[in-house]
Amino acid sequence: MHATLEHANYTVGDARKTAQWMEQLFGWHIRWEGPSLDGGRSLHIGTDTQYLALYEPKKPAEPKSSSYATRGGLNHIAVVVDDIDDMERRVAAYGFTPGSHGDYEPGRRFYFHDHDNIEYEVVQYD
Repeated sequence: MHATLEHANYTVGDARKTAQWMEQLFGWHIRWEGPSLDGGRSLHIGTDTQYLALYEPKKPAEPKSSSYATRGGLNHIAVVVDDIDDMERRVAAYGFTPGSHGDYEPGRRFYFHDHDNIEYEVVQYD
């Protein structure tokens, strides 16, 4: 049996604000949104086959320490692009700061943090 990742679900401060930059930078679309757990809202954004479920609680808590030091923490979300240089320019123009560049077999990558301090990795394979 072969499994395919359908979605990941994580908490954001403003699902619409996050979806807006994902639409503009990644070309994704909102698949669904509506009421969710404990009076919060959920928004699904991505492609027709894969998406991210953005959960916005009624009262978001402040972020804790580094996710890399927290058991069960979300470390980063990675996306694959065809033109990493173009994406880096677009990420910077949107107001995010690209960093932690690296070339590795079989490709290149950089990272950036969004307004919720969630880390995203952008990868281009050779």
